[in-house]
Amino acid sequence: MENLALIDSFSEFKDDKLIDRVTLMAILEDVFRNALKKKYGSDDNFDIIINPDKGDMEIWRNRVVVADGEVEDPNQEISLSEARKIEPDFEVGEDVSEEVKLIQLGRRAILALRQNLISKIHEHDNTNLYKQFKDIIGDIYTAEVHHVRPKAVILVDDEGNEIVLPKEKQIPSDFFRKGDNVRGIIESVELKGNKPQIIMSRTSELFLEKLFEQEIPEVFDGLIMVKKVVRIPGEKAKVAVDSYDDRIDPVGACVGMKGSRIHGIVRELGNENIDVINYTTNTQLYISRALSPAKVSSIKIDEATNRAEVFLKLEEVSKAIGRGGHNIKLAGLLTGYELDVIREGNAAEDEDVELTEFSDEIEGWIIEEFAKIGLDTARSVLNQDVQDLVRRTDLEEETILEVVRILKEEFED
Repeated sequence: MENLALIDSFSEFKDDKLIDRVTLMAILEDVFRNALKKKYGSDDNFDIIINPDKGDMEIWRNRVVVADGEVEDPNQEISLSEARKIEPDFEVGEDVSEEVKLIQLGRRAILALRQNLISKIHEHDNTNLYKQFKDIIGDIYTAEVHHVRPKAVILVDDEGNEIVLPKEKQIPSDFFRKGDNVRGIIESVELKGNKPQIIMSRTSELFLEKLFEQEIPEVFDGLIMVKKVVRIPGEKAKVAVDSYDDRIDPVGACVGMKGSRIHGIVRELGNENIDVINYTTNTQLYISRALSPAKVSSIKIDEATNRAEVFLKLEEVSKAIGRGGHNIKLAGLLTGYELDVIREGNAAEDEDVELTEFSDEIEGWIIEEFAKIGLDTARSVLNQDVQDLVRRTDLEEETILEVVRILKEEFED
């Protein structure tokens, strides 16, 4: 009866975890052999027969018959009189096989057996889970929101595996509710004790690269290569692409007609602004493309210090720097150069004034708003379209018009 109860309890795990037959047999035998070693000191002379499908299990102890009074090892030897209680015709020197019932191990041993069994099952499951997700690190994975915590979102996949999406791995604009499907890449699998913790990321550059593979057939097929990806998650990204086939326009293929192909990726990333540029080994051209949408006049590269001086007309400076300095920062990360912006201008334009000089007439927070988009001089503001400034800053049109009036008066004077 005890045998059946133990097998039944194991079968529950087998059905839940879909353990294959070979593994099931190995785990059961290992558990029972450990119990026999504790009880008898050795398991060498025991045969274990398991049929988990039927719920049957048999343990047989093999001993050699010796003359009465000559038993030295009770686990390996049996006296003639004891052997004849099993079969009356046994003789000295013959082998005796006797079935061992679990109840003979003792109730405490049976409880320990079951606990050991459960532990081995969990250990097996955790090992398999660790290997399963270790093999797909860097791949896109989809799971459902189970619950939302302040520091992480806990996801569950179709097989009931728990995946953690930490706050710092979420795009700033991400907002999740229970039941939402979430896509990200499996970034790492860490063992916490014996249990694997699976970490997902949506902020990794690799996530954007994998989205290109998933959404753009030419990238998936290897006709277009993603050479490098840099991101400020949720804000802006730059992706350098190339193709071995001169007939394929890599940028056009990635963006699609009127941006049709890249729109899905942009939406997935919380409307992250993505610049796709043609990769080139020509460093000057690469830096120039990386600073798009700004038009670069010329570039002076210092290979020794990995710096580059980028010369731009005044009206191009703010475009090169970008909102919050994102454009120039990403261009530097993409090309591997530290970029210094040098303003060009004629004699009249050189007579410029820093915005901070107007702090008695323009409030400091307004000056800071202009600085965020790379405008730190009077002429750099005056060279912009008012409506464009309204769109790119958090300032009202009325405020901008007042600033323009003050700046214009400076040059008229």
